[in-house]
Amino acid sequence: MIQAVVFDLDGVLVDSEHVWDDVRETLARERGGRWHAGAQADMMGMSSTEWSRYMHDVVGLRETPEEINDEVVRRMRATYAAHLPLVDGAVEAVERLGGSFRLGLASSSNRQLIDVVLAASGLARWFEATVSAEEVVRGKPAPDVFLEAVRRLEIEPGRSAAVEDSANGIRAAKAAGMRVIAIPNRRYPPAGDALALADAIVESPGELTPAIVDPRLA
Repeated sequence: MIQAVVFDLDGVLVDSEHVWDDVRETLARERGGRWHAGAQADMMGMSSTEWSRYMHDVVGLRETPEEINDEVVRRMRATYAAHLPLVDGAVEAVERLGGSFRLGLASSSNRQLIDVVLAASGLARWFEATVSAEEVVRGKPAPDVFLEAVRRLEIEPGRSAAVEDSANGIRAAKAAGMRVIAIPNRRYPPAGDALALADAIVESPGELTPAIVDPRLA
């Protein structure tokens, strides 16, 4: 029996992957970095420590990773303050599943941004445990952030389900031993081999029901 659902944030609750892309690309071009077409895909799922190091080492920004991270987060916060791009049906999906399961969140976003999104959307009250990849050793596709979320919920991974949109997120949740429900990101669709790892695939948060999370409830 599934007892908990752990949501991803970016791409599942907030339509933000392209926002991250725009912010980091703009910063790279402003600061003379070597932005390339694969940079967004490379950084999807990375923790803030990992992607800021990538921006320094690979994209070639002169600032320290810590300075890069702080500037990107500042710009992301400003963007969210102007407009929070919630995914259609995401709030209702959280409320619907929160009536049947305990909820957690496992995100590659910085802690500051997780807290901003959950407060602004009114969703903070539904989540018993929220984990940023900056709080664990490795970002996605490593399972660390999901394992930490279920540890804080005190529920075994095998009794938990994850809701993910990206290839690295799906891989991370599967590696954690969880049931994986994929909502494929339309802007950055997950690779076929990653999508094949999902236990269930839906097109939008509106299709998330207790029976999708745990077929025994059908």
